[in-house]
Amino acid sequence: MRLLLLTTAILTALTATQVNAESTLDRIKTSGKITIGYRENAEPISYTVDGKAMGYAIDVCSNVANEIKKTLNNPNIKIEYKVEHPMIRIPDLITGAIDLECGTSTHIKQRDEVVDFSTTYFITDVGVAVKKSSKINHLNELKGRPIVLTKGTTSEKFMTSLRRNDELDFKAVYGSDNKESAELLASDRMVGWAMDEVSLTTFIAKSKNPSDYKIIDGGLSKEPYGIMMAKDSPKLKAIADRVITNMWHSGEMSKLYKKWFQSPIPPSNINLNIQPSASFKDLEKNPTDKGIDL
Repeated sequence: MRLLLLTTAILTALTATQVNAESTLDRIKTSGKITIGYRENAEPISYTVDGKAMGYAIDVCSNVANEIKKTLNNPNIKIEYKVEHPMIRIPDLITGAIDLECGTSTHIKQRDEVVDFSTTYFITDVGVAVKKSSKINHLNELKGRPIVLTKGTTSEKFMTSLRRNDELDFKAVYGSDNKESAELLASDRMVGWAMDEVSLTTFIAKSKNPSDYKIIDGGLSKEPYGIMMAKDSPKLKAIADRVITNMWHSGEMSKLYKKWFQSPIPPSNINLNIQPSASFKDLEKNPTDKGIDL
């Protein structure tokens, strides 16, 4: 908690330095480009194939970027993509290194102090992936066992809070990104990997032996994903909100879900075949930009 408070204080100070700076929308208009930050290995939400950004979130943000072009009456605005690490994505937004962050950023209310979030474009649950050979079936069986957490993610913060409050006793080990976390579990150096279920399901589907794994106690916490942006341009947030809300109501978000979760996707043409959750269906009926407490 002290680290979270310190980080918030630092980011608030950074935000204060931007008060008199031009807004993100003004900067886009002046520079003639939109810089989108994204995750390179959060398949199928946001990832890289042959140097190209792609995924569910990238498609959503592409629609938002096109609307920005229309709003600024400049179809020639360029779109550039920049790989972002969880630990630097918010500072990069505040300092203007990126204009939008389109990855797997969970909208938690504490972040509202330093950044804005668009209407939620996806929602997932937190679970723990284990190997079936571990014979682990419930969270309480993780007591004293090494569990990998991807550093800088909301899943890490949530699981750490459970451990700190003595609600779940386990040995926390940190992976620098999802790729490293997955490798630690696959190589049996970890007993489990706590992460959002989309990341876990994708990892299992791509593994050499998917039947070796299972996810226990899914639904630990819900994680709503939204586009992050600096708190300097309410017009920009309004554009993103309008586009995403229209995508939900028009059925376009459902089509994107089928494209990325129920169809073969690059680079391996694996069909994840994940059914939409009840939370996803609720969002389709009632889009919202509400965050969660953590």
